[in-house]
Formats: sequence, structure tokens, C-alpha cells
Amino acid sequence: MSLNDSVKAIAEGCVNAMKLADVMPGVVVSAGPLVVRADQRLNLDDDFLIVPEHLTEQKLVIGGSEILLRKGLEAGDRVVLIRQQGALNFYVAGRLAP
Repeated sequence: MSLNDSVKAIAEGCVNAMKLADVMPGVVVSAGPLVVRADQRLNLDDDFLIVPEHLTEQKLVIGGSEILLRKGLEAGDRVVLIRQQGALNFYVAGRLAP
């Protein structure tokens, strides 16, 4: 390895070490229990996922009738995942439009 290649490798290592988070696409495989496939190879269950309230189902009961206010994640939904560098948990940032 030449000196130039060594310097490039060290510089790339420094840049990668400074990354605070990885952003990656995911697909919901199952909604109950929640399983998301990240990067076509990694299945994440709800132990590794942090899901914000706006992506959970919310229902309201009025006069004995149940009204769906917000849909939760469903199988086939495409999502954006954020993983903190060095952490095992993934934050589900949002659902992508179909």
C-alpha cells in the first residue's frame, strides 16, 4: 500500500467515525408484532425499534362508535430508519408515501 493510499484510508476512517447517525430505508414486514426489514437483510423486532406516537394507531370512541383517527404502521409500509452510531436501537422517523 502506498503512502497516498494509507492517507486516504486514514481520512476515510476519520470521516466515518464522525458520523453520528445512519439513515436507511426499511419495509414493515409485520404490524403485530412489529417487524421492520432494514437494508434488505436485517429484520428488526419491536425490541430494537423506537416508534413515535404519530406512527401508532389511534382510535376514539364516541357514543358507542369507534372512529379511527390515525392508522398505525401496516405490512408493506416503507419507512425511514435512523440508527445512532454505535447503538442497537432504530428510530422510525416516518412513513414514506406509496
